[in-house]
Amino acid sequence: MKIFEKVADVREFVTNAKRQGKVIGFVPTMGALHEGHLTLMREAKKQCDVVIVSIFVNPTQFGPNEDYAAYPRTWQQDLELCQSVGVDAVLHPDKDEMYPEDWGTWVEVEGLTGVLCGRSRPTHFRGVTTVVTKLFNIVQPDKAFFGQKDAQQVVVLMKMVRDLNMPLEIVVVPIVRDEDGLAKSSRNGYLTAEQRKAALVLRRALNRADVLARQGESNVDFIQSAVRACIELEPLADIDYVEAYTFPGLQPVTELQQKVLIAVAAKFGTTRLIDNIIIEPAGR
Repeated sequence: MKIFEKVADVREFVTNAKRQGKVIGFVPTMGALHEGHLTLMREAKKQCDVVIVSIFVNPTQFGPNEDYAAYPRTWQQDLELCQSVGVDAVLHPDKDEMYPEDWGTWVEVEGLTGVLCGRSRPTHFRGVTTVVTKLFNIVQPDKAFFGQKDAQQVVVLMKMVRDLNMPLEIVVVPIVRDEDGLAKSSRNGYLTAEQRKAALVLRRALNRADVLARQGESNVDFIQSAVRACIELEPLADIDYVEAYTFPGLQPVTELQQKVLIAVAAKFGTTRLIDNIIIEPAGR
């Protein structure tokens, strides 16, 4: 497994691979890798000849009061995990390599970033779309792999790729969960034992939405209210949002006539967790 810290070096690696006709798969991460990330890498291995993983804690997607400095950095463990699933190369640039002193260009996607996480984190997606554009330009992948847990991010990036005519495919991989149902997240490590137990309410609430949809409930407002009511039963959960939108359009919706994203975010202590489920009309 090769490790690159410089943009020029990984570009040379990719150029040589493409000369040999190889399909390039890419998994962008911020490190602190877990089974969710490894699932993306395994899927990339299935679909591509060469798999590149980036590990870069991107400062531009953190708000002024968020946890950039405290974000876990587990470099040696991350390398071992990448190697364990057969990753071919890791891109690990430093901040100055990605954002030189005179840097000043942003990429923004309009129309999808003002809801869900974008409402409470107004600068977040600008940071995400900017860094991912830079990484796509550096790696030039044929396919890039992202998890459904970050559903809004996936939709935003799909629109960005389409709008900017980027020659690559976004592959969405289902949410990976622990045995108890909690969605895998680098932030789960911040939770106390009591908070982690409380956080399971998110999965229970989303399961309630799925049950209602399967039973034929078509009123999305009712389903959304049922999810919120379930979370509100947990005293340690501080709800940020419980919202429903069409998927992947992220448009307001009242009737369950197509795929609908039910997305939730809540804080447990100081740790903010997100989760979601995509429901469909009964019988589909």
